[in-house]
Amino acid sequence: MLVCPVTQGPLEYNAETGELISRQACLAFPVKDGIPVMLQEEARKL
Repeated sequence: MLVCPVTQGPLEYNAETGELISRQACLAFPVKDGIPVMLQEEARKL
């Protein structure tokens, strides 16, 4: 199970954008070629 690397909170998968969403951190982590990129510097701010 993956958790947010910033808050250690839950993540939600958004199939439309292909991102893992951390609502607590207001970040969206990309999933590239089926592999989650869990780096804060790669995340998009919500």
